[in-house]
Amino acid sequence: MSAPSVHASASVAPPGTLREVAPGVHAFVQPDGGWCLNNAGLIAVEGIGVLVDTAATEARARRLREEVERVVPGGPAYVVNTHFHGDHTFGNGQFVPRAVIVAHEGTRSDTAEAGLGLRGLWPGVDWGDTPLTLPGLTFRDALTLHAGDLRVELLHVGPAHTANDVVVWVPERSVLFTGDVVWSGVTPFVLMGSVTGSLRALERLRGLGARTVVPGHGPVGGPELLDATEAYLRWVQLLAEEGLRDGLGPLAAAERAELGAFADLVDSERLVANLHRAYAELEGLSPGARIDVLASFQEMVAFHGGLPACHA
Repeated sequence: MSAPSVHASASVAPPGTLREVAPGVHAFVQPDGGWCLNNAGLIAVEGIGVLVDTAATEARARRLREEVERVVPGGPAYVVNTHFHGDHTFGNGQFVPRAVIVAHEGTRSDTAEAGLGLRGLWPGVDWGDTPLTLPGLTFRDALTLHAGDLRVELLHVGPAHTANDVVVWVPERSVLFTGDVVWSGVTPFVLMGSVTGSLRALERLRGLGARTVVPGHGPVGGPELLDATEAYLRWVQLLAEEGLRDGLGPLAAAERAELGAFADLVDSERLVANLHRAYAELEGLSPGARIDVLASFQEMVAFHGGLPACHA
C-alpha cells in the first residue's frame, strides 16, 4: 500500500507500562490506543515467559523488552503474534534468538507479504530498526504453551480483525488476550477481516468466561469489552444495510451517520473502512477474503480530512 500524500502529526504518545492483572499475568498498555499504539501481554511463572505481541517502533519495542526483563530476566521463551499487523509484530526482532516467535500459519505468510509496508503510511514516525522477523513456529487451530504451571492456550478465531486472528487464553487466571478482535475505547477495525466473522469470534470468546480481558488497543477491562465491540459492529452492519438500500457508497453512508454512543471512540474515521468490509459481505464476499485495502483507506483519509494521526 503506498502512502497517501497528506502527512499527519508526528507527536509521540507516552511510553507503555507493564502491570500485573492476575498472579503471573501482566498487561503492557500503550495509551491512547490509537493507530500503532497497541497492547501486549506477558505470562511469566518460574522464570518462563510467554509474550503476547510486541510493538511498532524500535524504541517502543525496546521499552517493552525492558519492562518484560524486569519480570523475566533474559526475556521470554516465546513471543506470540496474534495477527500480522506491524504494530503487533515489528518488535519481534528485539526478542530473538532467545524467543521462538509463534503464530498462525496464515499470519506467517501474511507477515511476509506485508513486509514493513506499514511504515510507509506514516513517514514522520521514528520507526528505528524493525527488521522483519517471521514466526518460527506455526499452527492451524490451537496450540498450548506452558509457563510454569499455567497453560497458555492459543486459539485461532479468525477471520475477525484479519483473516487469521489468534487469541491467548490463560484459563487458570481467567485472563484473555484478544489481540485486535476486541477494542476498549477505540474504534474497531475490520477492513482486512470480517464483520460477521468478528461477531462469531466474540460469541466464542464470551463462552470462555474470562474475568479479565486485555484488548489489542485501549484500557484493560472485563467481558463488557466484548459487548461494546459487538455493539459497534452490529451498528456498522445496520449502517451498511441502510446505505445499500438507499444507493449510498460506504463514504457517503459514513458521512450521513450519526456516531451517537460511539462518538467518543478513538479513531472514528475507521467507520469508512469498516463499511467497505460490511458492504462487501452483504454483497457476497466471504469473510476474510481479499478486498481493495488501498481504495478503502484513501476514502477513510478523505472522510477524516487528512491522514489519521499516528503517535507511535
